Amino acid sequence: MIKDISNLQVKLQTLLTAQQEFYTQGKVADYIPALAEVSPERMAVCVSTIDGKTVGAGDYQEPFSIQSISKVFGLVMAMNRIGDDLWQRVNMEPSGQPFNSIIQLEWEKGIPRNPVINAGALLVADVLTSHFSSSKLAFLSFMRSLAHDDSIYVDNHVYQSELAHGSRNAALGYLMKSFGNIESEIPEVLSHYFTQCSVAMSCEQLATSLLFLANKGIDPVSKEAICTPRDAHRVNAILSTSGMYDQSGEFAFSIGLPAKSGVGGGVIAIVPNYGVICTWSPPLNSFGNSVIGTNLVASLAQELGLSIYH
Repeated sequence: MIKDISNLQVKLQTLLTAQQEFYTQGKVADYIPALAEVSPERMAVCVSTIDGKTVGAGDYQEPFSIQSISKVFGLVMAMNRIGDDLWQRVNMEPSGQPFNSIIQLEWEKGIPRNPVINAGALLVADVLTSHFSSSKLAFLSFMRSLAHDDSIYVDNHVYQSELAHGSRNAALGYLMKSFGNIESEIPEVLSHYFTQCSVAMSCEQLATSLLFLANKGIDPVSKEAICTPRDAHRVNAILSTSGMYDQSGEFAFSIGLPAKSGVGGGVIAIVPNYGVICTWSPPLNSFGNSVIGTNLVASLAQELGLSIYH
């Protein structure tokens, strides 16, 4: 690992420059129209360490739609609120199916495979709407406190676009409700879920906000316990096996870091006892993961020897 932050700055810029030509290898998500408006040429990388250093290259201070990266934060909130009862309603197994699969949910009687596919995240959203008087405000407040930045906001344009094109997520919600695994009304659950997905954050803000997962549940800035060490371990384990959807096995095999992607083009990777990597590049591969973002994390992990399996 690099201790000299100036060397890391040079390395990040070099890696980013080397990736510039590859944005044409992916496709910007267009099933949420607001996401399709983002330039495919935007890209960024940022590293934040638990000892207080942050360095980035490219558009690393530019907010973007975090989308499914929000599932990590929702999961932590739900674990904090209801503890192990959560695992009676959602499993912790890899899916091997597309992130919005309905077939698997039907087979398994409304119990989502894990909390970071869409069905699982909707289940988590139901927990939050059931246990917070204003779950959307609670979620945004949680994000701001973790990033130590009150400027973080919900992009209403993205939210309205999600709401208008959320039929498949509604189908997942109603299917789970038919099996008795959703307590709140589906429109309320969807509103919360689309709100958290529509939060806009930069790579710098995201990397800072996730440092607690690299530090056994402790925010290294505030010294506050965000979750227990056991729950930090569990979240990282789920991200290792399921965070990159049905590319998770390949990601663990070749890169070896707990990670989560979002269709807004973001990728976060946790490096236990060191820090967090966050990348952004909107064009996605066939699995829904950022092409350049995945490449950047892979290059950093290889060059710096970051794999947790070493």
